[in-house]
Amino acid sequence: MAKRNARSGIKADLLSQLKRNGTVTKFYTDLVGDYMEMYDAKNKLAEDIQERGVTVAYYSNNGTVNIKKNESVGEFLKVNAQMIKLLDSMGIAPTPEVEEDDEM
Repeated sequence: MAKRNARSGIKADLLSQLKRNGTVTKFYTDLVGDYMEMYDAKNKLAEDIQERGVTVAYYSNNGTVNIKKNESVGEFLKVNAQMIKLLDSMGIAPTPEVEEDDEM
């Protein structure tokens, strides 16, 4: 459930940033949807890496067990890079979260 809350929070934040930038159009909101699809894919790749590790065992044609790199690692990096490019094309930059201090 925490991942769903994080997902909805990220989507809301992206849409909020578009609003602040004055770029709330169907085109840009559709790109936010694309970003969220990549977010889901990235999380699935991260889960695979966590479950299987950065290397995986496989059986060769002659029946011996060999080790190869988990292809999810490379795909994770590619998806992450594409997500950053998409944010850049939407004019969205990371903004630090500001914690409100009640003792001001």
